[in-house]
Amino acid sequence: MDCIEHILSVASAIYDLVEKVQANKKQCQRVRERVKALQHVVESIKTGGQSSADVERTLRELSTTLASAKDLIEKFTKSNLLNRVLKSGNHQDVFQSLNDRLNDAFQNLSLNLAVEQKEILLKVFDQTSRDKEDEMDRKQDNTELEKLLNEHHKEMLEELEALKKTVESVEKVVEKLNNPSITEEAIRMIKPDELTYTDVPKVPFIKTETSEVYKGTYHGFQVAIKKYTETLNTSVSTVKKIFDKEVETMKRFESPNILRMFGISVAEEGPNPQFLLIMEYCELGNLRQVLDDEKLTLSWTTKARMCRDAARGLYRLHHTEDQSKVHGSINSSKFLVSEGYVVKLGGFELAKTETSLKKTTKANAHGSLAYSSPQMLLDINHKYSKACEIYSFGIVMWEVVTRSKPYEGWSNKDFIEKVCKQKYRQPLPDDCPKPLGNLINACRAHDHFQRPSAGELVDKLQTALGKIEE
Repeated sequence: MDCIEHILSVASAIYDLVEKVQANKKQCQRVRERVKALQHVVESIKTGGQSSADVERTLRELSTTLASAKDLIEKFTKSNLLNRVLKSGNHQDVFQSLNDRLNDAFQNLSLNLAVEQKEILLKVFDQTSRDKEDEMDRKQDNTELEKLLNEHHKEMLEELEALKKTVESVEKVVEKLNNPSITEEAIRMIKPDELTYTDVPKVPFIKTETSEVYKGTYHGFQVAIKKYTETLNTSVSTVKKIFDKEVETMKRFESPNILRMFGISVAEEGPNPQFLLIMEYCELGNLRQVLDDEKLTLSWTTKARMCRDAARGLYRLHHTEDQSKVHGSINSSKFLVSEGYVVKLGGFELAKTETSLKKTTKANAHGSLAYSSPQMLLDINHKYSKACEIYSFGIVMWEVVTRSKPYEGWSNKDFIEKVCKQKYRQPLPDDCPKPLGNLINACRAHDHFQRPSAGELVDKLQTALGKIEE
């Protein structure tokens, strides 16, 4: 297990770097504490001299995670720290993703520990304590970061007019630091008078066969209000029971890269109640719409960041208590894009609640073949798995870097013959950064065991993004 020595070496480098950070000190120190706990586990495995294939895989992934953590912490030691913050925000979502990966590694590796060791180290990774610690760390770091930014703001106001754009960036970041967190809002039944429609008279910005979607606000957040035009004859009490049960499931998917659901609302009681689904509003639409918009210029940094964001959403879905949890329908239309090209996974939230409300229509299977893994197309008995979903995600990343539609104009017969049997893959652009291109090809590997897990993908995309930014 050569990776053990690499893990211990990178862990030591992380400890040294944390002493030099200039911002997000509390969150970096918390990462150091958790890495130290993992170091004890790894040393215990090294001393024991025994391991399984699952342990070795987890150690390889941990090695990649720690390398990504080292790169992240190193950024906060740089002299151009403030410029980095202005470009990419306060990094809270990066820390959340990193801590999730460290926790998952601990859960897998702790199976090899003695009971007394496990009880001591579980205190470091206890979910409830971890959430409270992370929230407290973020608030303290934000206070310090806001102080730094305000001081920098004052200096910049004294500079020449040519620096005006940088000054505005400072104000924007400070404003974001003070904004309420979207995840602090409970998913619940919402009273109609808590909603305000943006357009008066009310005009839907999306219309389908079964629904109309309106812009609105709820507790200061921009929301999309989905009204069903053809609902089932379902009682309010029945829908509430289904909703209450599904809310518990939704709480496991709290992530900046998963579309936020706020809840449902009953606009009209009585024999024919009107139900509304309230969700986060993403002003740029779905990912496919963004890629089709020729007026938008997407740099390689933006494309890599969009892929990274999308992978985080998929990772959160794949790593729940239900280890078999998959989306089931990954394509570019299932990802939504908000301000700043932040990508969020949607298309599965409150699914049972929505099914209880609307009448079914014929599913639109357009383009689904392009996202299906070769195994699913060649073997009708092949079980759909996370590896199948990683293949679909590889196609989505190919769309991001090319802005094209996959296998457009191909017949089903040609697709099966060339892609499934001859293992053909649509080429990447010549100027595609190599680290990003390698990951896309790995996800599109014909053999499912060659594809990375969602966790590996998040780590490696974060590293690739850092290289592209530099």
